[in-house]
Amino acid sequence: MSKAIKEMIVDDITGRLGDVRDMLVLDLAKLDGVSTNRFRLGLQKSQITALTVRNSLARKALGNVGLNEFDSILQGPSTLVWGSTDIVALSKEITNWCKELKEIEIKGGAIEGTPLTQDDVEKLSKSPSREELISQIVGQILSPGARLAGALLGPGAALASQVSQIADKAADSGGESETA
Repeated sequence: MSKAIKEMIVDDITGRLGDVRDMLVLDLAKLDGVSTNRFRLGLQKSQITALTVRNSLARKALGNVGLNEFDSILQGPSTLVWGSTDIVALSKEITNWCKELKEIEIKGGAIEGTPLTQDDVEKLSKSPSREELISQIVGQILSPGARLAGALLGPGAALASQVSQIADKAADSGGESETA
């Protein structure tokens, strides 16, 4: 491959990466053609991009976008994977595919420039997603207000219930005396 073609490929990869800072590196070499197609179609449905490229070209392209953490990971067959809503969703999706297709190997990855090992990616896949964390935080923020509202409304509701019961008894006893 000529130097000009290599530069064009590196420029194309750099353009595809854009401002990506969260990425995983996989080894798909052991997958057969049918499994590879099924895997790639499944990733497309989840808006995840998978790009298999020569390691030397990937290093240059990743260096162009400021991701130099992959130098030690890019050994042997490598596929760059990025996308989805966040890195947790990406790692969950890839981990699920690894369980389904045993031939996929997670080599590592990076979050905002911090390198990840295979074990780190598996731990990350078990953590709550961004949406789950936001809902937990909102729940914790709203919880004291809900407790306060319950505390304020509780005695009033109990008093209203007692007044209603007294009124019902008075109406019943008053109604009986009128009919008797």
